[in-house]
Amino acid sequence: MRVISGAAKGRRLAAPPGLATRPMTDRAREGIFSALARLLPGAEVLDLYAGTGSLGLESLSRGASAAVFVERDPQALEALRRNVEAVGLGGRVAAGDVGRFLAGQTGRGLREVYDLAFVDPPYEHSDESVEATLRAMAPLLRIGGSAVVHRRSGGGRPEMPGFAPEAGYAYGTARIWRYERVAAVPCEGNP
Repeated sequence: MRVISGAAKGRRLAAPPGLATRPMTDRAREGIFSALARLLPGAEVLDLYAGTGSLGLESLSRGASAAVFVERDPQALEALRRNVEAVGLGGRVAAGDVGRFLAGQTGRGLREVYDLAFVDPPYEHSDESVEATLRAMAPLLRIGGSAVVHRRSGGGRPEMPGFAPEAGYAYGTARIWRYERVAAVPCEGNP
């Protein structure tokens, strides 16, 4: 796995051993980032369930100004920290549960707001769990911001109040949806 384009193009990324972390394929990332090109310069990015950090790091490589990576798995965290340091474009790693991170952000009166969010939970997360994460994350995105959701093929498109679906993509066993935030949404509790 590598950074595909931009300032860190070609930089190899470490991955934790085993199958617990499932990075998005280069082909899928290239398709997504081609669609997001206009949003990336200067964007503030939130990478939930970051794993290796490939999505946030690709964003930084392509011109995003900041990225926050949220991950709780110890092996993935180790690889993520190595990748952030090796790429050398910045980024903040938040070690811990995504639900707690989101509850802490919204509980502080939306201290941080993002232009782009990646939501890439493990496939075993239920549709209900993913939709709860999306509801909790929604207030952290600016109006006009985008969210990208990565799930296993075969499931339905996640519902996101206040967001308009922009596109859907299929890559092998992966299904990826892109949304634009079009309206204010109330803060929901911890997913």
